[in-house]
Amino acid sequence: MIKKILRSSFLAVFLFAAVCSAPAFAATAQKNLILATTTSTQDTGLLDTLIPIFEKKTGYFVKTIAVGSGQAMAMGSKGEADVLLVHSPAAEKKFMEEGNGLNRKLVMHNDFIIVGPPNDPAGIKGMKSAADALKQIASKGALFVSRGDNSGTHAKEKDIWKKAGINPEGQKFYQQTGLGMGQTLNVAAEKNGYTLTDRGTYLSLRKALGLDILVEGDKSLLNIYHVIEVNPAKFPKVNAAGAKAFSDFMVSKPTQDIIAKFGVDKYGSPLFFPDAGKPEFD
Repeated sequence: MIKKILRSSFLAVFLFAAVCSAPAFAATAQKNLILATTTSTQDTGLLDTLIPIFEKKTGYFVKTIAVGSGQAMAMGSKGEADVLLVHSPAAEKKFMEEGNGLNRKLVMHNDFIIVGPPNDPAGIKGMKSAADALKQIASKGALFVSRGDNSGTHAKEKDIWKKAGINPEGQKFYQQTGLGMGQTLNVAAEKNGYTLTDRGTYLSLRKALGLDILVEGDKSLLNIYHVIEVNPAKFPKVNAAGAKAFSDFMVSKPTQDIIAKFGVDKYGSPLFFPDAGKPEFD
């Protein structure tokens, strides 16, 4: 009889503890936020500046997964991320059309540049057209190092090759790393090759690379970033409130002011230019 009472008492305590702890666990889980983003926001150090401010302001804990924009959107399309910060406009529009995202907002821009060895064996320095520059690299058989990772940068590069009328894949001069921007820049530097990079990542690593900016200023090289909330109607388990909080934070005036000044003290110019509230480029 005593054993039966003790067993019943233990079960009651266990059930009470489980019921009490469940809301606490759920609350903790909802404070975790998964951000899938491009490597450039990580490699430049921008997120190292912004995320602690966001976490302190909101109480959310951000897990940043820096891949390429393509991989970030692939995560979003499976409900494996709560919010995206990406820079591949054509792929973003498709992502939205498929019902995977909500509230795509313009955040900032910088630009892409073509960098290469100072001796410039392909002779592209100062060319005004990125497509003509890639065409000349191919004609000279000079090494071009591609990310090859379905990132926003890779998508831009493929678009420029298409404009140049060249399919570089499988050609001897063309090598794909399958890596992020910082790592691809290091490979290009080691092999004295050319590559397409966002300006921000290049500036943050310039001193260690030994690569020069050779082509810049072409309108086709504009690099545009958006924040997108993953659609909770399609993926009920995402942290919709946290995603909205992060999206609102990225386009808020205090954050945009930080973006405008980021990099000025170290590099003499900002790595990104704030665009929240402005008309879309695309």
